[in-house]
Amino acid sequence: MATPATTLLHLMTGYRAMQAICVAARLGLADLLRDGARGSEELARATGADARALRRLLRALVSLGVFTEDADGRFAPSALGALLRSDAPRSLRAAAIFFGDERNWHAWGKLERSVMSGEPVWGPRGTQAFLEESARDPEGAALFNAAMTSLTSAFDAAVTAACDFSRLRTLVDVGGGQGALISSILGGNPALRGILFDIPPVIENAKARIAEAGLAGRCELVAGDFFASVPVGGDAYVLKWVIHDWDDERSVAILRNCHRAMARDGRLLLVERVVPERIDQSADTQGIVLGDLNMLLWTGGRERTAAEYGALLASAGFTPAGIVPTATQLSVIEGTRA
Repeated sequence: MATPATTLLHLMTGYRAMQAICVAARLGLADLLRDGARGSEELARATGADARALRRLLRALVSLGVFTEDADGRFAPSALGALLRSDAPRSLRAAAIFFGDERNWHAWGKLERSVMSGEPVWGPRGTQAFLEESARDPEGAALFNAAMTSLTSAFDAAVTAACDFSRLRTLVDVGGGQGALISSILGGNPALRGILFDIPPVIENAKARIAEAGLAGRCELVAGDFFASVPVGGDAYVLKWVIHDWDDERSVAILRNCHRAMARDGRLLLVERVVPERIDQSADTQGIVLGDLNMLLWTGGRERTAAEYGALLASAGFTPAGIVPTATQLSVIEGTRA
């Protein structure tokens, strides 16, 4: 039976589980087990790993419920582990590698400093400094973009199902990254046209994904800076995991540009985590508030409550129109053009 001490120790050593999952993703173990269970020695030969050490890793993954082991000592992915396959629908392999990357270690290792100063690890310029650093580190930027696409793939179906896009003509995805969300929405709404908007290097990388999805004829790709302007004429603008990157002042600047650009009867859709007014111990709440700490560390932005989002929308000229929950931690905060 768990005691308070063992429960706290389990929480304190959570990084061990994260690294075990990250290494499994890096080694491509789930891909190697695509065709059936295999023993640790066979997997060691395929990965170049030490056979004894790899078996110890696999046993740890079994204890976490990520892999299974049969009576013959052969391992296979569980339903959780199957998400680490690179070709799995809604694969989380890239996200697992990103979360275990040293960039995340270094950031979370500076949590005390950020709590004391109120500033992200990049200093007072927050997200802007992070973006500039990413431009100097193409490998890190590629890992980040792959992880964001991976995470979006885990949530996009829920967002698409939660909202009615059938009456829209043109949807603009502002800061839409590689296009995972807009691809999902367009895929479920064949009469809808889309515009994917992000900074130039991201848009360049998104071209192949949009073409692969068969959406090149319905999704225009536009590069730019959402602090300067966003594409005009859309009757709905969706921003997923954008506003939580920024403080209130810069968030309002982005939203005002959307307000100016959209049709007179336009809608705003913010896809974000909404912090509950009262904090409980559910897994969803933990994900939201720990995600809020992550925003403190990385960007200087934050997750917000429903009331805070309402005030933000009103400051940008929108009328808050409700919050639609999804089957995930994310909600869709709606606004109409006032």
